[in-house]
Amino acid sequence: MTSYDGEPSATELGEVEQELPLIEAEVLLLDAQIVVLTSDAGPTELDWQRLRRAQRRVLREARALLAVRSADGRAA
Repeated sequence: MTSYDGEPSATELGEVEQELPLIEAEVLLLDAQIVVLTSDAGPTELDWQRLRRAQRRVLREARALLAVRSADGRAA
């Protein structure tokens, strides 16, 4: 058993860095969803476009991450 010193390893930091584009895309998607759900006057066409664009970005980043992990032999 390895002792935990409270700091992430270089490998763990590398994995987080690899996942960062997907995390950022998910944050943008969440922001777009919040705007659509909370708009007092109802979402505008621009709001819907932003939501669709954010959804596509999440899918694109998820596919890219899976491709990298598959190439590395670490697919989930």
